Amino acid sequence: MPAWIEAGFKEYSQRMPRETAIHLVEIKPEKRSGKKIEQLLRTESERIHAALPSGCHVIAMDERGQQITTMRLADRLTEWMACGRDIAFVIGGADGLHPAIKSMAHEKLALSALTLPHGLVRVLLAEQLYRAVAIMRQHPYHRA
Repeated sequence: MPAWIEAGFKEYSQRMPRETAIHLVEIKPEKRSGKKIEQLLRTESERIHAALPSGCHVIAMDERGQQITTMRLADRLTEWMACGRDIAFVIGGADGLHPAIKSMAHEKLALSALTLPHGLVRVLLAEQLYRAVAIMRQHPYHRA
């Protein structure tokens, strides 16, 4: 990832309180070398599945997923945390997510109806999670 992606993600992940820490797990993308997109996505989906914490609540980030407001995200985050399970937000690579990952996800969310680069989604999601936690804690970061 470009340095600005790393810096943006680091900025918001370091702001998170300990009880809502963000842990980034990067999956090595499959080498293209003449493979079809279906093959690439299938291999990446196997890697994603293997990296998911056991029993976690899986949220696939997908441009066709449900779009919610930041206030609703704060409410949902409160609900997810009350369940006591790890929450895994899955961001696809350049070719998106394999249908198997989308179908096993408990929810599908979209940051936008626009197609966004996966690195940018990482930064935007980290910022929105931080903002949601700020709302939950009545911190002045969110000024709506």
